[in-house]
Amino acid sequence: MTKADLVDTVASEIELTKRQAGQIVDLILDEIKTALQKGDRVALTPFGSFVVRSRKAREGRNPKTGEKIKIAARKVPAFVAGRSLREAVNGAARKKKKAR
Repeated sequence: MTKADLVDTVASEIELTKRQAGQIVDLILDEIKTALQKGDRVALTPFGSFVVRSRKAREGRNPKTGEKIKIAARKVPAFVAGRSLREAVNGAARKKKKAR
């Protein structure tokens, strides 16, 4: 699913124009991004949570030359699936296996 697909679904489900639905989707994504930039956790119960994780500095290698390089510490966004999402995904996988 792409952002455009999501906008189309929102527009048709709540009878909005695609432009209005696009603005809503953009607003939601911007709010999530802003919260993560502040270091906040975004919990969308029961779907899941967006969090910021810290990665330590480490040593890596250039795959072309094999030369050692330093990889700086950084923060990375992560998503932790909620129980209902995990169950929905796993339940769908089990149903596919049974259908075969």
